[in-house]
Amino acid sequence: MTSIGIAMLLVIILIVAGVPIMYAFLAAALGLVVILGLDPSFIVSYGYDSTNAVVLLCVPLYVCVGTIMAKSNIGSALINFVDLFVGRIRGGLGIAGVFASAIFGAISGSTTATLTCIGPIVIPKMIEDGYPRGHAAALITNACPLGYFIPPSALMIIFAWSARQSILACFLATVLPGIILAALLSATNVVMLRNVKNLKSEEKIPSSEIVREVFSRVKWSVPAILMPVIILGGTYSGVFTPTESAAIAIFYAVPVGMLIYKKLTWKALYETLADSATTTGVIMVMIFCVMVLSRIMVMQDLPSVITDFLHSISNSKYVILMFINIVLIILGMIMDDTSSMLLAVPILMPIARSFGIDPIQLGAIMGMNLGLGLITPPCAMMLYFGSRVSKVPVAEMMKPTLMFIAFAWVPTLLLTTYIPALSLWLPRLVLGKGF
Repeated sequence: MTSIGIAMLLVIILIVAGVPIMYAFLAAALGLVVILGLDPSFIVSYGYDSTNAVVLLCVPLYVCVGTIMAKSNIGSALINFVDLFVGRIRGGLGIAGVFASAIFGAISGSTTATLTCIGPIVIPKMIEDGYPRGHAAALITNACPLGYFIPPSALMIIFAWSARQSILACFLATVLPGIILAALLSATNVVMLRNVKNLKSEEKIPSSEIVREVFSRVKWSVPAILMPVIILGGTYSGVFTPTESAAIAIFYAVPVGMLIYKKLTWKALYETLADSATTTGVIMVMIFCVMVLSRIMVMQDLPSVITDFLHSISNSKYVILMFINIVLIILGMIMDDTSSMLLAVPILMPIARSFGIDPIQLGAIMGMNLGLGLITPPCAMMLYFGSRVSKVPVAEMMKPTLMFIAFAWVPTLLLTTYIPALSLWLPRLVLGKGF
């Protein structure tokens, strides 16, 4: 096991030195091949087999959908739709931003795409309406990972593929935790604004204007809202597979962006396809490198070693779940979500099974932890990205972020961890007990 420790130390050193994560993993894998005397062809053959999966076609397709949405006016339509219901509440614009981020993030499957699209629209408007700058930027940044939990989720597709679980079950497992997190973020937002003076809310619509205003906003928002309805309805009804649903989402998003919202031009579409191809290439190389390293670790029986060690500490499932949470949060802080998921699943899945933890619940726990890791100091990659998008210093965002973590993220994580029904009830209801 000394060789595994050396490999992980090498990964950490290379990441700290600024080497791209995928190359850090590949270097560690090559080092293990030399140290352990493995056949070098193993890297190519296993890496190719890992990436040669039909289900992984979902990933580039959803990346493309997210980029198309970011270049269209769909984000603004979603905010206007949600604001129709909560705009007159004190802090209602923040609530609209949270739920718009959840819907947009679900369709795009990307936290960065969500923040890039929703942030520039809603954060300046919130600041204009009297929200503290740090509060506005922190709220939307904390809401962007909600896309992990509201299906369809690219991260859950990767978990389902690597863990050999049902994609639909993994989609459904995170729905209730995602709704709870969105509700707690919204409630925390309202409470934190209780002493803020000069906070504006949307003016009450005159009774004579209500019908026309509702019709106008709904008409403008329906094309955006219909996208997840079509995708999820078709997938769960069995009309098409998750991979097919991703392709249909593209065929739907292009005419909506061009003909209805009229923000997507042919030039923008070309740039979208080019960006999606580049991002897809990075993701596939990442999968190749990480899966090779994780496979070598499994071959060296690392999961069994960790399981035996944990059994020597405690046989309590609840203690082990806390250990898993800590490991995942740390991974989420220092690595991107895809790398963390691919590295952790082959190692943690046997451990979870040995302690009687359902694999689908583990998927929900992993998604929640990796989302939390993105906005948890000191690394907090999304926090720094949110600062760049909003042009608000990280120092101003830090205090409200810690409040959102303490009163929204942590309670949701604990509920997901220690109440299995929260992530298992919906898959069993929709797919049956033997999903």
